[in-house]
Amino acid sequence: MTTRLTAGLLWGGFFLGSTMCGIASGQDQPTDGSPAKVVLSDEALKIHQAGYVWDGHNDLPWAMRNQAESSFDKLDISKDQTGLHTDIPRLKKGNVGAQFWSVYVPAGLRKTGEAFQVTMEQIELVKTMCDRYPETFQLALTAEDVRKARAAGRIASLIGMEGGHSIENSIANLRRLYDAGARYMTLTHSATLDWADSATDDETHNGLTEFGKEVVREMNRLGMLVDLSHVSPKVMKDAMEISTAPIIYSHSSAKALTGHPRNVPDDVFPLIRKNGGIVMVNFFSGYVRQDATAWMKEIDDLREKWKQETDGDDKEVTARTQAWIKRNPPPKATVHDVADHIDHLVEGIGIDHVGLGSDFDGVPSLPDQLEDVSMYPYLTQVMLDRGYDAEAIKKVLSENMMRVLEEAEAAASDKRNE
Repeated sequence: MTTRLTAGLLWGGFFLGSTMCGIASGQDQPTDGSPAKVVLSDEALKIHQAGYVWDGHNDLPWAMRNQAESSFDKLDISKDQTGLHTDIPRLKKGNVGAQFWSVYVPAGLRKTGEAFQVTMEQIELVKTMCDRYPETFQLALTAEDVRKARAAGRIASLIGMEGGHSIENSIANLRRLYDAGARYMTLTHSATLDWADSATDDETHNGLTEFGKEVVREMNRLGMLVDLSHVSPKVMKDAMEISTAPIIYSHSSAKALTGHPRNVPDDVFPLIRKNGGIVMVNFFSGYVRQDATAWMKEIDDLREKWKQETDGDDKEVTARTQAWIKRNPPPKATVHDVADHIDHLVEGIGIDHVGLGSDFDGVPSLPDQLEDVSMYPYLTQVMLDRGYDAEAIKKVLSENMMRVLEEAEAAASDKRNE
């Protein structure tokens, strides 16, 4: 889950759509001069099916909680679900073979003392999904579990916590969540914590506090991946200085191309390469297209202005917002924008350090030809068109993430042996 800004939520509520689409070789060129759609080739489909997609971040569990009270009876994902980005038929069409399911809970729950409990409930929801659809999903806690799930023709289902608020400032809770099945934790979400600064909140600690550093060390010992999406640049640097295992960015893109604070700055690229970590590219239009980021900031600034002018009249602010969005529809990315971020990260860090972290069911606007989990082959096609060979494409789709998990498990084993 990425978009917690007011504009992001409104984008989802009032998005008017776009006809923009990407251009690639082998395309259908419209006669009206509009950009062409990417056309899948037999070669791209063969490469895509020969491997599998390992996605770093999908928010289906929170969508199920919001839309269906966490009930697969009320919302059966074995059938097409047009209100979601994710369902089983489309997962199979996209050749998703391993998925980190986000067990996101709102950062505000840290103030009510509910964050840990609700996170545990979300973990149980992922396990319930695996039990409800055993022919499709198989819970995976280790790299070997992923291999076993793939051998059985199932989607290896791993669990990632989105935000250190879930541990409620407790190392014991961190261990409990690991024991329950969580295999990565994003150190912060939208809010700065008592021990770590968020990228989208006030930076009050200049990075990690001593307790924050101890959290990273304990995650290394457990074998839980340290996820640096959402954290401040100084937290990124502190974590990589401490971590004895590869870190991940489960759903982030390149800040040099799209200047949202959630994205990864170039000056940490050498640290990622040295650490052996991975950046899994986010698909959200606001993180992969600069004018979409600027649009988000503009509407947020306007809403703050209107709140002051109307003494906080939510109804009036909403009406003004709706009218403004109708006059100024948000920009929408294309599959090519996402590929641009892959290119930049490959050039800056290396082909062994890039993956995919879509953020499906956690964002309000997705690129043309990457609108849901069935669409990953279009990204394979664009990478092929740009000169990536089959080996490189498979690394980005899944092999790099497998390496990172294996190395994190090995580092944890070394820690325990010490």
